Amino acid sequence: MQDRPQNTGPQGNKHGMKQWTGPLAFTLAALFFLFEFISRIAPSTATSLISDDLGLTSAGLGVFSSLFFWVYAPMQIVVGLLLDRWGARRFVVPAIALCAGGIALTGLAPNLAVAAIGRVMTGFGASFAFVGALYVVNHWFAPKRFAMLSGLVNAVGMLGTAVGVVWLTALTHHIGWRPAFLTIATFGAVLFLLALLFYRDAPSAGDTDTHPNPLGPLKQIVKSPQVWLLSLVGALIYMPINVYGGLWGNEELVADHGLSAVASETAVSMVFWGMALGSVLWGAVSDALGHRKWIIFAGSVAGMFAWGWVILTGSSDILALSAALFLGGMFCGAQMLTYAMAKEGQDQSTVGTVTAFVNMIGIGAALVFQPLVGWLLDLSGNDHTVALSTVPICLGLSALAILALKEPDQPHLRKARR
Repeated sequence: MQDRPQNTGPQGNKHGMKQWTGPLAFTLAALFFLFEFISRIAPSTATSLISDDLGLTSAGLGVFSSLFFWVYAPMQIVVGLLLDRWGARRFVVPAIALCAGGIALTGLAPNLAVAAIGRVMTGFGASFAFVGALYVVNHWFAPKRFAMLSGLVNAVGMLGTAVGVVWLTALTHHIGWRPAFLTIATFGAVLFLLALLFYRDAPSAGDTDTHPNPLGPLKQIVKSPQVWLLSLVGALIYMPINVYGGLWGNEELVADHGLSAVASETAVSMVFWGMALGSVLWGAVSDALGHRKWIIFAGSVAGMFAWGWVILTGSSDILALSAALFLGGMFCGAQMLTYAMAKEGQDQSTVGTVTAFVNMIGIGAALVFQPLVGWLLDLSGNDHTVALSTVPICLGLSALAILALKEPDQPHLRKARR
């Protein structure tokens, strides 16, 4: 196994690409994921302003914001199939423009209907970001670097969330939500121009020969119990990020721990800082040791205890809570290894589809878990401990589920184990 695929250097590169083309494509792909993540959370930074402007109730705002996910989740399979067959550039570059155009349209919308169209456009364009980035990692870099570099992509998104929410909230309240949305769109427009100039596919990207049937990769993947179980494990480990970090955490810290709104927002941001570190850390450790399964298992178990302590105790110590949430996010960073395990069990020509499939299940699960916690809150008389006990339960279930999986048998992993 070469340290770097034959398609990345001038020697043996039929297109004569330069050494920096792969790293540059990776940087642009990671920045697209960052841009997508900021676009995804943008409505949460100005809920009252948007509601007042567009005449929305709280429930209406929730539906408006969720339009992003209702497009994003089902598009994952389509994105994976397209990338596996024709490569990433011809889709990712226009997707950046569509995502930027969508958030600009939302910011300029004269009414709710136009704003909704903009939100749908944003979700459609954003659906190419994460899978496109992992596709770049797989085709431009050696297999032994996949786990660490894919974790780095996720870390960029998590850091964007941790920093971007604070920055965007301040910007929104300073200049208004519409100019703030247009500022985000401007960043996307610049990114589009850079991608148009510098984003290139690896020579090995795209495969119309192995699977003459465009649905061939999907048929191969859905027959794999390993992929289905890995998708479930990934969704369960990511559940705390989506449910606690993305929606209910601030409310729980205020209600059960007596923190102020500012203190609770600071503590919840530690989830994303921890997830950013864990995404890279566990990828690097996994690549070095040649193991995936047992790191995911350990992360699930350790995360269960960290999240359990936060949710089941009434501590009001902001430092202890922040530390526990940071550790909880860090241990959940092991979720990124599910993508590595899934793609290492499949043919090279199906990498885009298999990573998209795993991502689709994870995103789709958020559409179930977030309202589930809300339903439990209503059922229990707003008892956050009861409702959010689902968080450590899901992590415990992921630890049990990963035990049923086989460690991927790949040459680069065997070499690391020796």
